[in-house]
Amino acid sequence: MTNWIQNQEPSGSPDEIGVIQLAWLGDSVWELHQRLRNIHMPFKSKDLHLNVVKEVQAKAQAESLKLIEPLLNTSEIDLIRRARNKTKRCPKSLEPSIYAQATGFETLIGWLFLKNPKRLSKIFNFLENQKSTQRKS
Repeated sequence: MTNWIQNQEPSGSPDEIGVIQLAWLGDSVWELHQRLRNIHMPFKSKDLHLNVVKEVQAKAQAESLKLIEPLLNTSEIDLIRRARNKTKRCPKSLEPSIYAQATGFETLIGWLFLKNPKRLSKIFNFLENQKSTQRKS
């Protein structure tokens, strides 16, 4: 379900974009990816929405970041660190560390979407495989 990303061409210079703007973009890319994953499920609109919300909330994004951390190179890890350090406020219902990790995840997604869509596709596929393995056990 990552064909839409694989066909993207790198665009612009994401290194010149702020981490908060990259997180904003990454949040929308991640949500679109989750919506595309669910589009063929024969559920009602509300159930489709709840499936997507479950994956795009901060806690799920922080868990996804932990799963992919072993795959990341030093520049990607540095980008995530900068994004986590940039978060100053978070919702009262969340631990600041979870929110910071989710922001780091979103920033990485936004950066890879612009810089290296094929790598982003591989990361999304890796996450899909990891999560389907977790669901089976």
